[in-house]
Amino acid sequence: MHVLVVHNRYSSAQPSGENRVVDEEVGLLRAAGHRVDVFERRSDDIADRSLLAKAAVPLLVPWNPAVRSELTARLRASRPDVVHVHNVFPLLSPAVLAACADAGVPTVATLHNYTQVCPPGTLQRDGRVCTECAGSRVPLPAVRHGCYRGSRLATVPLAVSLSVNRRRWWSGVERFFCISAAQRDVLVRTGMPAERLSVKHNFVPDPGACRTGDGEHVLFLGRLAEAKGVRLLMSAWDEVAARGGVGVPLVLAGAGPLEREVTAWAAGRDDVRYVGLYDPEECRRAVARSVAVVAPSMSMETFGLVVAEAMAAGVPSVAAGHGAFVELVEDGVTGLLHRPGEVASLADCIRRVAADGGRNQEMGQAARRRYEKDFSPVVGLERLVEGYRAAIAGRSGGGDSAPPSGNTSTGSRRGIRASRDGGSR
Repeated sequence: MHVLVVHNRYSSAQPSGENRVVDEEVGLLRAAGHRVDVFERRSDDIADRSLLAKAAVPLLVPWNPAVRSELTARLRASRPDVVHVHNVFPLLSPAVLAACADAGVPTVATLHNYTQVCPPGTLQRDGRVCTECAGSRVPLPAVRHGCYRGSRLATVPLAVSLSVNRRRWWSGVERFFCISAAQRDVLVRTGMPAERLSVKHNFVPDPGACRTGDGEHVLFLGRLAEAKGVRLLMSAWDEVAARGGVGVPLVLAGAGPLEREVTAWAAGRDDVRYVGLYDPEECRRAVARSVAVVAPSMSMETFGLVVAEAMAAGVPSVAAGHGAFVELVEDGVTGLLHRPGEVASLADCIRRVAADGGRNQEMGQAARRRYEKDFSPVVGLERLVEGYRAAIAGRSGGGDSAPPSGNTSTGSRRGIRASRDGGSR
């Protein structure tokens, strides 16, 4: 199969899980013998533009005519079987969909966040879940509150793009990949066409080795931001420490707006270590040495790479009981779910996961089995290719393989079996 991947790479100043997913999917397809080309823009390149060109970037967010022309020409010259669209903000724009239509090439799109119904894509405002714009044709609340980077001016291009391109997305994409059933459910409730939404979880490369022993620390690995539950975790850990601790330190790895606050909080403590940014290999080692990985996000996560990485290493997770975490973590079996936003509940789960080494080992082993069944490269490749074939059949009018309209759930054993047998999901 010949695939063209379309992606606007996020800034390298902040590690991007989405960039990683795109790169790993490209590598997976190529290793399986498929031809994969990439059409991309890089947000890093904006810094090298002239002042006038930088000022024009917001105007390109809703529509970039030059991209349409360039991509159309490339598609007509190379004739891929399918185009796989990931991120189009800020330099590509939904003009890529018009190019695919111009060239008559079927298109799939992975929805890594909620930008189809929320201008900043987070479904969050002021530390709380917010759905004011979901289902609205004109997302004025996002502009009024300056939901993107706290700026009304910066939010306007995103709101305009969402409003004017809604129908283009819905009509120009044969199949949308949602990365969790929780995300799909939200999008269907807000009016997206259910028959075009299927669940295709992100896969995680096998780290090659699982945890041995009981683990050396509790690990938070991610962006140091309010939305990721960093302040909640600090308060919960203080409560754990006040009651005698759990015998191992808390390690926080990452960067973000709360870095200074985290550094100050960890200073001079034996039970907390802030280690800054880890490279990929350091991340793998840190996960494999963990008693548990903690993901206390305040927002409705569409997936949770760190939880899947913990599963791959045979490590249980403690995660917030909402969003995709509810389908990733089987409470009491592969990890523990705490009540979202509640300090006492998070502290209790951390104590519980560390208190019984034997039970912790059992949860870690169950987590590894779940990874092998649902999040391994083998499964990821099957679901990618299945989605591509369904999109191609849908464009060509093929009957039996056209995208189905039924709900898909991670918890549905029948749906998973049907997927692996080549049937509909």
